[in-house]
Amino acid sequence: MAAEPPKPSRLQMADIARLANVSISTVSRALSNHPRLSAETKQRIRELARSLHYSVDAGAQMMRGKQLQTVAVAFPYHPEQRRHFKDPFFLALIGAIGDALIDSGHSMLIEAVEADDFDRVAKPYETRQCIGTILLGQEHHHDRINALAVRGIPFVVWGARLKDQLYCSVGSDNTQGGFQATGHLVDGGARRIVFLGDPSLPEIAQRHDGHLAALRARGIESDPQLTRPVPFVPQAAREEIERLLAKGPDFDAIFAASDRLALAAMAALAASGRRVPQDVQVIGFDDIALAADANPPLTTVRQDIDGAGKALVDRLLAKLAGQTAESLLLPTTLIVRGSTRSDSRPGLRPPERFD
Repeated sequence: MAAEPPKPSRLQMADIARLANVSISTVSRALSNHPRLSAETKQRIRELARSLHYSVDAGAQMMRGKQLQTVAVAFPYHPEQRRHFKDPFFLALIGAIGDALIDSGHSMLIEAVEADDFDRVAKPYETRQCIGTILLGQEHHHDRINALAVRGIPFVVWGARLKDQLYCSVGSDNTQGGFQATGHLVDGGARRIVFLGDPSLPEIAQRHDGHLAALRARGIESDPQLTRPVPFVPQAAREEIERLLAKGPDFDAIFAASDRLALAAMAALAASGRRVPQDVQVIGFDDIALAADANPPLTTVRQDIDGAGKALVDRLLAKLAGQTAESLLLPTTLIVRGSTRSDSRPGLRPPERFD
């Protein structure tokens, strides 16, 4: 008896996305008549789908159920710090991811992962609680994240682009941001700049690299004593500034690796009678909502949170559709407010990239 000819493969949503030159999530929104998508885009995608005789398999969607339309958002968790539950930047990033997931017809599962139980990152996928994972931050787990990629776990990472990386990451150009921050302080007259943050963490290391590059570009020798590796804990930043004020070395500016650290440093300066920016200039990183309301308002380096949320979701959905998901580096923006002095001379143009 002759074998039956193979059935042609069914057209997938990924095929429509490729032909329309849009993301899979945009196709999903168009076919589900999502209100946030423009009428013109919805019409174009629907006409393309109709011309190819594509239709959503409602029966298959019902069989999959809501559970398998869920994306896990996992983050490294330190019980003694509870940082991510209190950090406005990460709350805003989770919100941006949530908006992007809602737009693409997905729900979100929040998963906290302690350092000594990092394999927990894979558990929601392996137990069919989710279709894939967005991991917020690498910390010291780069090798373990590479191991997850080797295992075939579908995930993307918010974080730095690192050497020998086997996974897709979306992150800010931290080196560029560090260059922008320190360059602005130097152009405002600063010469002894404290770097407040832990360079053992990948993203902070890149901000520190940019900080050092800006000093070199302006002919200023860096002082290793001014790099203070504090954790992301505001009280630790405040205590570190108090120690510097009491014992030295002297400084005239602070570049903090996050806005929360910068605001804590400003509180320590105010308590000691130092004026910002007259005595000490201060700049942060992130541009959280509290930065603009500080006294004085905090100069900072803005990260594109909304762009990050959409990029993370789009790349995860692309991976799930069998497409290649390329890592992405998002630009940073210097936001100048009252905690720094205005440029006293034209600034240098930052290098296009740092290796």
